[in-house]
Amino acid sequence: MGDFENGRAKDSGNGKIERVLGIYTRLLNGQAVNRAKEAERYGVNERSIQRDIDDIRNFLELEAEEAGYINTVSYDRESRGYRMEQLCKMKLSNSEILALCKILLGSRAFVKEEMEDMLDRLISCCVPMENQKLVKGLIGNEMFHYVELRHRTRFLDTMWDIGEAIRDCRYIEIEYGRMKGSKVVTRKVKPVAIMFSEYYFYLTAFIDDEEVRKDFDVLNDSFPTIYRIDRIRKLKVLEERFIIPYRDRFEEGEFRKRIQFMYGGKLQRVKFKFFGENVEAVLDRLPTARILSEEDGVYTVSAEVFGKGIGMWLRSQGERVEVID
Repeated sequence: MGDFENGRAKDSGNGKIERVLGIYTRLLNGQAVNRAKEAERYGVNERSIQRDIDDIRNFLELEAEEAGYINTVSYDRESRGYRMEQLCKMKLSNSEILALCKILLGSRAFVKEEMEDMLDRLISCCVPMENQKLVKGLIGNEMFHYVELRHRTRFLDTMWDIGEAIRDCRYIEIEYGRMKGSKVVTRKVKPVAIMFSEYYFYLTAFIDDEEVRKDFDVLNDSFPTIYRIDRIRKLKVLEERFIIPYRDRFEEGEFRKRIQFMYGGKLQRVKFKFFGENVEAVLDRLPTARILSEEDGVYTVSAEVFGKGIGMWLRSQGERVEVID
């Protein structure tokens, strides 16, 4: 037992070290550490044990920079003691954070205030203190000259509500501002995915209402409609649920390969000749594209795509593209 002075144990250097190492070892072994039991074990009061636990927490935070994972000590009510748990893997590297910051800035997806807040927290949480100034300096000019999109809409809460509705298979009712004119329409839809493409986040959903669907080019219910989330004026998540059998589930990854321009429409196959110098740009733009043949630098390409957007893209290529089918 240690010596007590004024109700508090006197910690000799070796005694404290042995005590902290003992507690740390038990935590590493998955044991619950109870303050009262540890105080009795070492002949100190519980405040000393609490300081030891705080010291171990501080050590774990410092160790996280080198160890590749983040551990912490938290109180477990069930066992009435402290346990060690691994929260997450190591923070991203400086170069990875810089790349993510550049991608976020290039997306221009959020209003400037939101973008600044996201980048500040991303850097503060994931970059060591000594490198934060460097990373901020590398993106500072781009952030200073950041240009918001013209809609200037804050939609993060709306997007989260849509995400929860997708998870719970709940219908949603939206008031949606169409692109043409200022008309706002009301739609009841089955939300199935959230996607991002070229500055905007989109809701992919299916419409049940036959009266509404008759005005669409696509009458087959297997093809979803697409809504820009920033154009959703009001959103209501309904109690009513929908069921999509697993075999008929919406596969966002497969859909993403085939819709590059966020226009609704049927699944179609296109075939064209490409006369440009960089066919890789075509293959990257159209993930389902296949080169059927190549002759004298002219490529015959085939691809599966959803919607009318492919026609706009083909026309935008001018003399570099000749549509075959």
